[in-house]
Amino acid sequence: MAFALGPSAASRGYRLFAFDTIGSTSVEAAERAREGDPGRLWIVAKEQTAGHGRRGRPWQTPSGNLAASLLVLLSGPPAQAATLGFAAGLALETAIRASAQDGAFRIFLDNAEGPDTRLTLKWPNDVLIGGAKVAGILLEAIALSDGRNAVIIGIGVNVRHAPEGLPYPTTSLAACGGDTDAESLFGTLGEAWVEQEALWSGAEGFAPVRRRWLERAAGLGGPIAVRLGEDVFRGTFETIDDEGRLVVRDSDGAARIVSAGEVHFGAAATMAI
Repeated sequence: MAFALGPSAASRGYRLFAFDTIGSTSVEAAERAREGDPGRLWIVAKEQTAGHGRRGRPWQTPSGNLAASLLVLLSGPPAQAATLGFAAGLALETAIRASAQDGAFRIFLDNAEGPDTRLTLKWPNDVLIGGAKVAGILLEAIALSDGRNAVIIGIGVNVRHAPEGLPYPTTSLAACGGDTDAESLFGTLGEAWVEQEALWSGAEGFAPVRRRWLERAAGLGGPIAVRLGEDVFRGTFETIDDEGRLVVRDSDGAARIVSAGEVHFGAAATMAI
């Protein structure tokens, strides 16, 4: 089966370049942005050999998993661009649910087998199943000469395989009972993105995306630990603000706003050092 755009994405001017193997879909998207690409461009691959996540960590995409990057051009402020990651998270969560054709997998995702099986979104841009990372999203921005920003939304999904040797638990859709493939998942993702991008760019802006994201947020209302460099502080995950920043309430009742950091929830929050 080949990668393809769905009817909604195609009708709205999205384009697709697909590869069997590539170094990095996001690097390819960045090069095309610098060459003047008009955006609304998906770069996808069945295998990625030089992908990366936050803080430059390598992100493995063996054959069978999904590597996809979306190039969009924005004229708004950088803070606005940062909130696109939350729209992408909602689109990815929607696509994973839509791919759950098997009844047992749908039950698993809907939390019918216990509190640790739920499909959730982890701040800022991870997707979890049962507390284990199944997908990640990375935003990168390039300032263009015309004053606009090229934003690259890199998405990696563990469809068939989960990476090993990482400092956090990982899983794959297949390990959770899913029976989809990368090509089918991408087609659903492209359609889900059209819906979420329309919500994000609508009259209310980020507000409806924020509300939806919080409904699916991992660890909301519970203990959280945030690592900033060598420092770690703890509190309660209260919400995200209207720029997508993390709001943590400490033991003294003061709110702390976090733009970037490594977070741990629940029991892991008490052990983070």
